[in-house]
Amino acid sequence: MTPDEALRRIAFLLEWRGASPYRVRAFHTAADAVRDLPPGPVDAARAGRLRGVGPVTAEVIAQASAGAVPGYLARLEAEGGPDARAGWELAAASTGDCHLHSDWSDGGSPIQDMADAAHALGHRWAVLTDHSPRLTIAHGLSPDRLRSQLRAVAAVNARLGPGFRLLSGIECDILDDGSLDQEEDLLGRLDVVVASVHSKLRSEPGPMTARLLAAVRNPRVDVLGHCTGRIVTGRGRPQSRFDAEAVFAACAEAGTAVEINCRPERRDPPDDLLALAAAAGCLFAVDTDAHAPEQLHWQSTGYARAARTGLPADRLITTWPLGRLLEHGSRRR
Repeated sequence: MTPDEALRRIAFLLEWRGASPYRVRAFHTAADAVRDLPPGPVDAARAGRLRGVGPVTAEVIAQASAGAVPGYLARLEAEGGPDARAGWELAAASTGDCHLHSDWSDGGSPIQDMADAAHALGHRWAVLTDHSPRLTIAHGLSPDRLRSQLRAVAAVNARLGPGFRLLSGIECDILDDGSLDQEEDLLGRLDVVVASVHSKLRSEPGPMTARLLAAVRNPRVDVLGHCTGRIVTGRGRPQSRFDAEAVFAACAEAGTAVEINCRPERRDPPDDLLALAAAAGCLFAVDTDAHAPEQLHWQSTGYARAARTGLPADRLITTWPLGRLLEHGSRRR
C-alpha cells in the first residue's frame, strides 16, 4: 500500500464516519503532496516538511512508505467493520464521473489533462461539464464556444483510443423560471447535462421549488447538481430552501439523478436530504465537481456517504457501464 493509497482510504473512512470536512480534506491534501514521491521509506520528519502534511498524516506516510499498514488506518478499518469494507467496494465499482471542469471555464487544467487523470484512475468514462453562459464569473461557455468544445472533445477521444471515453456535457444554470441556460439544439447534442442553481440561492421556498421542479422534469436534464448550493467550510453558505419531498419525487419519476457532490466544502445534499432522496427512489450520481486532476480522487468520499445511506450500486449511475448510461439518457429524451 502506497502512502497515497493509505491517505485516500483514511479520507474515505473518515467520511464514512461523518467526520468534519476539514479532517477529510486534510488527508486528501496530504495524498496530493506525496503522489510524486519516489518509492522507498520516508521518515516522518521528512514527510512533515511537505506542504499540506501535518504530524498525523506524516506518520501515516512514514508507516506506509516502509511497507506497513498505518496504525491509524488499521484502527479506522477495525472500527468500521464489514459495513465500511462494503462501502469501499462500492467506491471501487465506480466507472465514471458526471461532473468535471476544465480551463475552458473555471477549471485550472486543459481538457486532455482532466481526461488523462480520469482514465488513470480507472474510469471508463467521464463527463466534461464546463459552465453555461450566464455564469460569467466562471467564464461560462457561449453557444459558439460550446460548439468549439464539442470539436475539442472529439479530438481528445481520437487521441485516447479505446478503453475510455470523454463525454460531452455541461453544467447548465437553472434560470429563475426553471429553464436552462443554453440553446436547445446544443443541449440535444450533449451526452450528459448537469443542471444546477447558482443564483438567487436564498429565494423563498415556493419559487425555488417551482424552479427545481421545472428543471428536473426537463428531458434534457440528466443530473440535478449540488441541489442546496450550501457551503460548509470557511464562512459557509446556508442551504437553499425548497420542498425536498416534491423535488425528489419528481427526480425519481423523471429518472433524473440527484448528485452526491464530493467537494469537501459542499457535501451536498446534506445527510437528511440524502436520506429523503434515497427513500423517494431516486437515482444518484457520485460526482467530484473536479476543477483540477487531483480533485478526481475526492469521489471515494462521496461513495462513503452513499454507503452510509444504504444505497446499492445499481442506484448510482456513476457505477454503470457507458452503454447503460447513454441508453438511460436517450430513453428519457
